[in-house]
Amino acid sequence: MLFDFDKLRARVSARAVAPRTTEQRQRDVYDSHRHRVFSVSFYMTGNELEAEEILRGAFVRAFRRAEEPDRALVDAALIEQLQEHLTLEDEDLPVPHADYLPGGRNILRTDLEEAIRCLPPVERLVFLLLDVEGYSARQAADLLHRSESVILRTSILARMRLRAELAALRTDGEQAA
Repeated sequence: MLFDFDKLRARVSARAVAPRTTEQRQRDVYDSHRHRVFSVSFYMTGNELEAEEILRGAFVRAFRRAEEPDRALVDAALIEQLQEHLTLEDEDLPVPHADYLPGGRNILRTDLEEAIRCLPPVERLVFLLLDVEGYSARQAADLLHRSESVILRTSILARMRLRAELAALRTDGEQAA
């Protein structure tokens, strides 16, 4: 007989039910969270190398705490890395006011990214957690060790600052045209 399909089938099914190693499970954890962790890190720093450093540090912390950390542990480690890397103090900046009327031209992604980079670090992080990553205010408050009302206020300030920054970019673009 040229092929013994029963033996082949037995070998394939034995591999399919073979227990996964710790390394494989950790690789899956890393792969499932790395894009999100890198994205937040990059938006917070604006630098790929710094974002990679934060990503690496966050996963080292998370894997020290648990063999297979869940999203909450990875996020807590990320916030700790960001707090060490950046100053995440609440700043008493004046609330911006913008006469931004919808219409005219659409907002470009590059304009939005530039406006996000102009936010103070705490506002940027809260904006990223709530409006980009989809966290609830309660989850963000728990993660950042602040009250929910502070998170909501910070989120509103971040949005107001973004509108003002986008309005400024819009008027700069109209003057250039």
